[in-house]
Amino acid sequence: MVSFQVKYRETDLWIRARLNLAKVATQAVLNCRLQIDSYISNHESFLPSLVPLPDDPLAPPVVRAMLLASISAGVGPMASVAGAIAQAVAVALKPFSDSVIVENGGDCYLDLIEPTTVGIFAGPDSPFTDKIALKFAPNRFPLGICTSSGTVGHSLSFGKADAVTVVSPDAALADATATRLGNLVNTPADIHKALELAPGIPYIEGILIAVKDKIGIWGNLELIPV
Repeated sequence: MVSFQVKYRETDLWIRARLNLAKVATQAVLNCRLQIDSYISNHESFLPSLVPLPDDPLAPPVVRAMLLASISAGVGPMASVAGAIAQAVAVALKPFSDSVIVENGGDCYLDLIEPTTVGIFAGPDSPFTDKIALKFAPNRFPLGICTSSGTVGHSLSFGKADAVTVVSPDAALADATATRLGNLVNTPADIHKALELAPGIPYIEGILIAVKDKIGIWGNLELIPV
């Protein structure tokens, strides 16, 4: 496996594959951005909306994935943009590499053939950072693993969770759901309330929420020490 980066405007990807596929990945990113930017230019509410918009069967594939994810999660469509792009790029690379990881600002899409552990980063002051990880068997892939935080990074969140990590085969949905649950969590006491929503969101396989020195887990996840 080799690692390489692809950057275009706000999109900054870290990718691992069997060989350097930067040219293919760049073309996939440009295709995604063209779909999104063109749709925004013709639909003014798409970019700023913080609530779901109606489904549009005529929308291009990446935009349609974002619209459907936002409807399921109950947030605006742009809350799913990083996960949607990560998945679209990984799918474009898969014909050239049997294993692919695409990371987009903490939102990841993994299509692998070997067991893998994914570490949890909840900020430099969290007691869980560099201490715990999620372990996945090969039969779990492909998977989106996306994280929202109210204390780390620049993404919009109305909560104060250190990390809300969501696992789903649909990375756009994982990204949108992480935002939705992250918005609900301000203190450790809110963890249970956020996890109670999980069964009502389709295709979510697992959720991990870390706030200060407390952690909550729901779904099919194997948590291991690092």
